[in-house]
Order: sequence, then structure tokens, then C-alpha cells
Amino acid sequence: MPIVQSRRRFLTNLAFTGAVGLGGVSVASLGGGRKSLAAEPPLEITTIRFGQDPGTCIAPQVFEELLRAEGFTDIRYVDVTEAHVRRADAANSDVYSDMMAHDEVDFGRTFAPGFVLGMNAGAPVMVLSGLHLGCFEVFGKNEIRRLADLKGGTVGVDVYKLSQNRALLAIMIGLVGLDPVKDIRWVSDPSLQPKDLFIEGKIDAFLASPPELQEVRARNIGHVIVSSITDPPWSQYYCCMLATSTGFARKYPVATKRALRAILKAADLCASDPKRAAQLMVDRGFATRYDYALQALSEIRYDVWRDFDPEDSLRFYALRLHEAGLIKATPEKLIAEHTDWRFLNELKRELKA
Repeated sequence: MPIVQSRRRFLTNLAFTGAVGLGGVSVASLGGGRKSLAAEPPLEITTIRFGQDPGTCIAPQVFEELLRAEGFTDIRYVDVTEAHVRRADAANSDVYSDMMAHDEVDFGRTFAPGFVLGMNAGAPVMVLSGLHLGCFEVFGKNEIRRLADLKGGTVGVDVYKLSQNRALLAIMIGLVGLDPVKDIRWVSDPSLQPKDLFIEGKIDAFLASPPELQEVRARNIGHVIVSSITDPPWSQYYCCMLATSTGFARKYPVATKRALRAILKAADLCASDPKRAAQLMVDRGFATRYDYALQALSEIRYDVWRDFDPEDSLRFYALRLHEAGLIKATPEKLIAEHTDWRFLNELKRELKA
């Protein structure tokens, strides 16, 4: 195992060096022994649009050099607004799924339950890969020692992550025997973040993800009830996954594969050199605090995309959502219609460490 890890670190550091033009390494020659770009079909489109949010989990999408090395010349980041969130919530969908349905973005990254909601709502979502494990924790008051203690309590939900966070928390609460409708009072406020509601004593618990997670820890706000970093089953499944629109994948298969390749290479870089990745996020305005970004990138498991089965994660969350009555479609139907693992499987072979 140490030999494999050492080789993986070497390859990912080499990829970063080539991507930023250091060390005289040709970008096109990188990729774990794959054929050169010249031997591949040309891109059908050179413009690509990503959804942009303040979460640190967006890190693999900010390595523009890797995307440009794949031939993309117009890389756009579309801000997620409150209007987007409210439109998605009205459709019982996830915001990125809903933005794909309205042809506003080509690729999006979000919690797995969010994409399941989007699929169930009929959004043209095609999940391509898992990205990482371990990016969220649930914080509670001192007297709340476990999720079951939340019966009759209040749980805060970020208005910008309304559907996906509420769905994830509903699954977690349901697995300990509580009814997320009858036993919990959900609270969201467009003018206040859940952590602020928590500080003011208006809620008993909330879910935090980077960079808010790092701020909560630094300010010693509450204590951790559940951690997706260490606590099963959450630590055993992807939290965030990557999807494109069904239309983009079908119309532009070469562009889809190359975009995924760039993002998976970037995920390797986040795992092998979090300091460099954190600094890049700050330099490009995707993060304001280097220390928070570094802490998050050092903990999040970006090194698992070759090893974990993304379909298992989708099935796990879809089953839980179906059991909770939050989706009508069966997991089998959603997975059959809204996933395409061909690109990922090809890249696993090409980017062997």
C-alpha cells in the first residue's frame, strides 16, 4: 500500500506541475499513460458552465489549467442565487438539477441526496462520478448528545441548500427512528445562517459543511453529533457527486469525458497537495480563508474515486429517501435513467496510479 500511495502522489504532483506550466512538463502528456489528446476525437464544444457556490467542496472545479489542457477555452462559473434555490424548492428538486433543467449550467456538484431529488423531479440529470467522502457534520446543543435526542426539537436548514440538506437530515433522523415530519420542526431564515440561528438559541441542531464547518469549530459552537468523516454509514458513502445534464452528455460525449478527466485529476491534486489546492482557491476568489480551506481539503477524502462505487452511494440514499416518502420513483429506475458510468470506468483505466 505505501508503494501505491507514493506512486499516486507522484502522478498527481506531476499533473499539477504540468497544469500550471512548471518544470517544463507538457500538459498534454499527462494522465497516467493515456493516449495523447492529438489521438483523441476533437471537442464538440469548448465552452463549459459550472454551478458556483461558496462551498470548499467545489475545489476540483477551480483547476482551470486542467480544463484548458483538455481543450476548453471558455470556462464559466454561474452563481447560485436565492431565486434559483426557491425555484428548485418549489419543484421539489435540487438547485443544480433545476439549473440543468433550465439550461443554465452544464455540470454541477452537490450532495448525493440532492441529485436523487432532482432525478425524481424529472430534471435531466446524468450522474457521472462520486467526488469525495466526509464533508459534513451535524452540530447540536450540549444537551443533544445523539440524533434521537432531537425528537420534538428544531433543526436549522440553510436557505441556499434547502432541499438537499433537509433531505439528508431527514434520512439521518429517520434512521434513528424519528419521523422527520412529525418529530422535527424545520427552521430556515433567508437573513440568517443556521449557525447564527443556533448561536441565538433558536434551533437545537444544524448541518455544517466547509467552509462553515471550519468556522463553527473555530468558534467552538456546540458539539458534533454526527460526523461524515468518521461515523458510519455516512463515512462509507460519497457525500458529493458530479453530474452533467443528460443533453450535454449525449450531444457532447468527448467534452463530457474530458471535463470529467480534468475534475478527477484535480481531485487527486486536492488529496496529494491540499496546501497548494487551498492556496489556489484563495487566489482565485473561491475561498476567503486559507486556513479553513486547508483544514477542509486535508480532511475530505478526495482519494477514493478509483475505489468506491458511486452507484452504491446513490442506491443507499435513494432507498432511504424512498422509505421516507420523499421520492416516488424506485432507486432502480432512477439509477437506470440518470447515471452513466462509461466515462468513469474508462478514466479509471486511463488514470491508473
